[in-house]
Amino acid sequence: MTDAQSFYGRWARVYDWIANAPGVTAWRDKTAEALALAPGDTVVEMGCGTGANVPALRERVDPSGRIVGVDVTRAMLERAREHAARTGGTVHYVQADAARPPVREADAVLATFVAGIFEDPAAAVDAWCDSVAPGGRVALLNFQRSPSALAAPLNLAFEGFVRLSAPGTRLSRRSHASAFERRVRAARERLTELTVDRRYEALAGGYLGLLSGTVP
Repeated sequence: MTDAQSFYGRWARVYDWIANAPGVTAWRDKTAEALALAPGDTVVEMGCGTGANVPALRERVDPSGRIVGVDVTRAMLERAREHAARTGGTVHYVQADAARPPVREADAVLATFVAGIFEDPAAAVDAWCDSVAPGGRVALLNFQRSPSALAAPLNLAFEGFVRLSAPGTRLSRRSHASAFERRVRAARERLTELTVDRRYEALAGGYLGLLSGTVP
């Protein structure tokens, strides 16, 4: 078992609660909208966790479409299957490394709050874009520090959040928020290189960034 599997396995229940906290649903709806989904589409979520995005995706692809959730942690997928709104019919969960997804020719791919945990985020984005058929969209939703001058106190809290929410970070003296943001930036830069018709939107007072693009 990897560090990530062990970490997220222990915290699956808490993660599930946070993933569905008040206000988060609106961010998930925005991300689903960025994918420009249509009834009958196949959409793949990389690092799907407990399936919190599934209701927003299901609403857009209808029963004729398909939703595939990929996550490396069995406990996360087990939690996802406990929710009736996230299972059955068109929803399929696959335990696999999201950086090497066993999926091809999807109509869309999304990755929410996961780009910052990969050692090589650019390579992960390469794999995600390879998973999409030409003309499909890829969307990344990630936390970030806000550029607002009024946000300095909350930016300190962001450092603490990163330490507590990612495996292997709590005991090091390095600035994990800076390392996390470098990885997120690398993922965004690669998505920018590989896609056209790109759109970026800052959410939650600048603490979230949503970048999407079309694979040519």
